[in-house]
Amino acid sequence: MTVGQDTPNVIRGAQEDYRRLYYSEPKASLVVPVALQAGYGVVHMGQALAKNSSAAGNINKLIPYDPYAVTGVEEDHPRLYLVTDGAASVYAYVTIEDSYKVIVADDTYAMDSDLSAVDTGAVVAIDVTTYSHMAKLTLTNQVTTAITTAKFGYLYVEGAGTAVGIMQKSVNTGLGINAKGAGGTIILGNCVLYSGALRNVDSAARTDLSASTYGNFTYIR
Repeated sequence: MTVGQDTPNVIRGAQEDYRRLYYSEPKASLVVPVALQAGYGVVHMGQALAKNSSAAGNINKLIPYDPYAVTGVEEDHPRLYLVTDGAASVYAYVTIEDSYKVIVADDTYAMDSDLSAVDTGAVVAIDVTTYSHMAKLTLTNQVTTAITTAKFGYLYVEGAGTAVGIMQKSVNTGLGINAKGAGGTIILGNCVLYSGALRNVDSAARTDLSASTYGNFTYIR
């Protein structure tokens, strides 16, 4: 059921610029079909993608690449930001919506702006019913007190920090309880792309992709 609003108003939503991704011939690029992990909302065209390298869980499904910078303002990332500081326990608390970015058996790490990752191991359980404002994740290893919300502490799936390709067309993987995942296509190479159309393709991602820049263009051989 759709619920309306009683006060007359217009909700325009966020503006999104339409951009051209390819400078080179799109049909000449190397692309393959992929399955994207559920819970990451709209994964936009030009987004750097990473592969879930967990031992089980959503193994080999693609997720947004996690950029190297941790300033708290990064967008289109795969992070599950903590809502409480890390502790000497195997529990991590995140928003209920973000908890749908992982499933039981996904391998995870904790990180903050200190850029010192903590191996928190596989997800053992996900509790979205005990609290109305947050989800409780039970992990294999301790989050530790080194990870704090003041330093934008978060969890991420193993493999998120290594870029494997570029999203060719936007797809919606869903958010929260409506997270279903999606199919899509990923660009692997033989292309020249407009740098302004790329998302989270930082220097580390370019190294992973063997990509280079020339003027306003990014090319992958």
